[in-house]
Amino acid sequence: MNKDNSIFVAGHRGLVGSAIMKSLQQKGYKNIITRTHAELDLTNQQAVAEFFSEIKPQYVILAAAKVGGIMANNTYRAQFIYENIQIQNNVIHQSHINKVRKLLFLGSSCVYPKNAPQPMREEHLLTSELEYTNEPYAIAKIAGMKMCEAYNIQYGDNFISVMPTNLYGYNDNYHLENSHVLPALIRKMHLSKCIERNDMGAVRDDFRKYGAGTISPDQSSDAEILDYLDKHGIQVISANGVHSVSLRLWGSGRPLREFLWSDDMADACIFLMENRDFKDIIEGNVFTGENQIRNCHINIGTGKEITIKELALLIKNIVGFNGEVVFDDSKPDGTPRKLLNISKLESLGWVSKTELSEGIAKVYNQY
Repeated sequence: MNKDNSIFVAGHRGLVGSAIMKSLQQKGYKNIITRTHAELDLTNQQAVAEFFSEIKPQYVILAAAKVGGIMANNTYRAQFIYENIQIQNNVIHQSHINKVRKLLFLGSSCVYPKNAPQPMREEHLLTSELEYTNEPYAIAKIAGMKMCEAYNIQYGDNFISVMPTNLYGYNDNYHLENSHVLPALIRKMHLSKCIERNDMGAVRDDFRKYGAGTISPDQSSDAEILDYLDKHGIQVISANGVHSVSLRLWGSGRPLREFLWSDDMADACIFLMENRDFKDIIEGNVFTGENQIRNCHINIGTGKEITIKELALLIKNIVGFNGEVVFDDSKPDGTPRKLLNISKLESLGWVSKTELSEGIAKVYNQY
């Protein structure tokens, strides 16, 4: 890519897309194309076809997706598989039809089997069953990866797939029902701290900014707000005007997770867009048999992991919540361990830079 090329960033307002947008701008790219969902519904085949035919972007970064945490993945299974496949099919196919020079497709580490060997290498894809709670989302993402791979093989396109580990950063989703674990913990710890300090005004301010379902920050009573928060694990015992707060979290706290600062992820994506093509990626160990090309995607991560319990206590310390954190092991844990092997990316010349505690402090400061 050069600085004047037209680059369509699909999903530019989300956690992933906004980080990529910022990084492109910082690197001096001048012709970045974006569309909001209201301007372009990526699940609409005709609308996407008309957009590509008119705009003719030279490069595409596909960061748009329907995403969520373990509860959302398990609850909205049909929406997760349908909407993600629709988005991918439309954008990838139109990139082919309109001769896009290079496309970068962002997947997710949940594409790997539930009990994949650790750390997970690219060739572990499709070797055993997926984690049930996020199976529809994972299948959609696998379909996108395989679509890129197939178009490269059949048509000679230059479509790259990357598999970032769990991401966190600015412009994250803090919804109490469908956010990922790290932003969910930040919000729940923050609300717990506010209640602990008897600052319901701060709780209402938080609701105004990030929403709270059917609860109105201006019309609901304190009792209604506390009852709503109790349903999301923030349990309050009040005596003589003093609130004692206990935060109950899903699962045992034992699963291990890897977390990557979104700005580091964006840097890796642009590094690959600038320096590597599909032909570079398939050199080496992706041939598993005669004329078989597979596992062409690239893991993006840190190579470091932490238990959910350790993560919760780290966030608790950064936020300044003093109450008790309790794990409810009657709720599902999800995949027991998800650590990516990042040797392929490192061999191409990229490593992450931001430590987890540093990144969480930055994102909570913005929050």
